[in-house]
Amino acid sequence: MMQSCLFAKRILKEIKSEVKPGITTDSLDKIVHEMIVNNGLYPSALNYQHFPKSICTSINNVACHGIPDDRPLKDGDILNIDVTVFLNGYHGDCSEMYEVGTVDSEGKQLIKAADICLQKAIAICKPNERFCSIGNIIEDTANELGYNVIPAYCGHGIGSYFHGAPDIYHFRNNDSKVMRPGMTFTIEPVLTQGSKEVGILEDNWTAVTIDYARTAQVEHTILITDYGCEILTRLE
Repeated sequence: MMQSCLFAKRILKEIKSEVKPGITTDSLDKIVHEMIVNNGLYPSALNYQHFPKSICTSINNVACHGIPDDRPLKDGDILNIDVTVFLNGYHGDCSEMYEVGTVDSEGKQLIKAADICLQKAIAICKPNERFCSIGNIIEDTANELGYNVIPAYCGHGIGSYFHGAPDIYHFRNNDSKVMRPGMTFTIEPVLTQGSKEVGILEDNWTAVTIDYARTAQVEHTILITDYGCEILTRLE
């Protein structure tokens, strides 16, 4: 898990230099695909439930699961890249926001808010903590900062399987299940400047806000330890 997670995060760090106006998300996908396979790993997203690419690229009002295509990035876009890799039987999953060229202050604040929500959620993770605490602190924090959380998408258990129990809700809930040492799961809230509602495009994957409001999502894979938690997708 540690090896796959660190490699996924390293990809997000290295791809940053390629994110600039004019490049297509399809080109970014090809670059990341080569990084993964040339190092002996497999891109978990590729062919997962018929997903056609190796990464998800979600731009502006795309909440998540955007499919890389021939659209050139434009100055001022905000972009989420979500990458999961499979190594020695285990998946590592993370995503990050990127500013394309010069982004307005509202876009910067949205990205910062998503990161604040993620970090606050991680900070409360420890043995015997209820999973609902994650959603409670994320929604409260997002609302305090002036944003909504899109409830349709949740974090998930991960390990030898890509997606599985437990479901990690990012909104207020009453889930009574508790965290135990050894559990690994993702936290990946999607914040929006507008409505919580999303629609799915004809590709059956791309989720977009119905009011065209911009969104931001960030994600880490974490491990519950005996005394707290460890962020497996954090590069020092």
